[in-house]
Amino acid sequence: MDKRILRISLTAALAGFLFGFDTVVISGANQPIKELWGTNWFLGETLFTFHGIFIMSMALWGTVLGSLFGGIPCDKLGRKKTLFWIGVLYFLSALGSALATEPYSFSFFRFIGGVGVGASSVAAPIYISEISKASNRGRLTAMYQFNIVFGILIAFISNYLIGLFFSADMAWRWMLGIEGLPALIYTIMVLKIPNSPRWLLLNGNEESAVLNAFNKLGLEKDKAINRLSELKNSLNESVNEQKEKLFSGKYKKPLFLAFLLAFFNQLSGINFVLYYAPEILERAGLASGESLFSSISIGVINLIFTFVGIALIDRLGRKQLLYIGSIGYILSLAMVGWCFYSGASSILLLIFILVFIASHAVGQGAVIWVFISEIFPNKVRAYGQSWGTGTHWVFAALITLLTPTFLDSEIGIFKDNPWPIFLFFSVMMVLQLLFVIFLMPETKGVSLEELAKKMSGSKK
Repeated sequence: MDKRILRISLTAALAGFLFGFDTVVISGANQPIKELWGTNWFLGETLFTFHGIFIMSMALWGTVLGSLFGGIPCDKLGRKKTLFWIGVLYFLSALGSALATEPYSFSFFRFIGGVGVGASSVAAPIYISEISKASNRGRLTAMYQFNIVFGILIAFISNYLIGLFFSADMAWRWMLGIEGLPALIYTIMVLKIPNSPRWLLLNGNEESAVLNAFNKLGLEKDKAINRLSELKNSLNESVNEQKEKLFSGKYKKPLFLAFLLAFFNQLSGINFVLYYAPEILERAGLASGESLFSSISIGVINLIFTFVGIALIDRLGRKQLLYIGSIGYILSLAMVGWCFYSGASSILLLIFILVFIASHAVGQGAVIWVFISEIFPNKVRAYGQSWGTGTHWVFAALITLLTPTFLDSEIGIFKDNPWPIFLFFSVMMVLQLLFVIFLMPETKGVSLEELAKKMSGSKK
């Protein structure tokens, strides 16, 4: 693998580090904010609490907005500029939420960060998939997921260490504000990466600009000219065939596949476990400090098995990894539910939660961003990615919004024992397994242009 492509891909994938850190860091601030501002009350005669909407899920509603509309700046400004402004949003969100003096301004800045998360889940996988080869596209694009889980691990560690050295009323502010430093570093780094040659060509830029981008990606002059010629031919075919808009009916197959994959990603309960890990572990009998420390083990397992997923995705393929992950999901979630139901030891429950995390890292975690970025044709890829990621984040927001209604120790429907929640997620993963067996195609080793023909039903 070319070291320059690897370095550039890794820089773009660092948006995933901020994604992971930003979305999980709130787990350490959950309880202190609830106590500080008294946000744990129902909104009228609804199932929704103020805390669920404005504290825990507000960033996710920003993520929904960023993912649904992230395709617009990706196409108009380009992948590179979009990644730059994502870094700016992360930076503003970290500082603003750390300095907030009441829940409404806090919610606003968390929303801003969420917009950055959503847009990054569109821009970064697209950018990486467009600058890589078919033979290594899976591994390079999956680095975005690696950085997500690395960010999650660092957030858990950061929360734990800050909790040791600061009082509870100040710790949560440092937990959230520390993100500003990596956000600033990332924003500066992304200025040095080249634009996507595919985007430059699709948007009518001079051939010299496209060749310059290829040169920055490490291609020698002759190879760059040949690659430009190949890309022009394939894109010309693509443009001639793709006059219709994304929702015209021609792309119903990739739309359907992206929707179901994103839907099942969240109905696994992954964000439910990550966002509320300390609270879930406290329910199992661990003390507050122990639960924060045990949350780190979740991040470690997530990181280790993400490495495994990245190593296997271009060897076994996307579909095979989802087979493995689905079976792991079903068994581990059922056993977590059983542990809660039977009152089994907290250590046994933690073990099955870690099996669940490992199953996600090898399966959905490694596959989702790669698969969605591959299955849409060049002309509509940014908007197709927005569709898939938007679906992902809508369900993530809904689950996080409703969690206090079911889990909260004072008002939750399952406040005494949350085992039905995990049983529900296990049943949903049975449905995912059926989706993988009967509907999901394999995309390993196929060029983006060839995939476009297959997904739109075009003949070779």
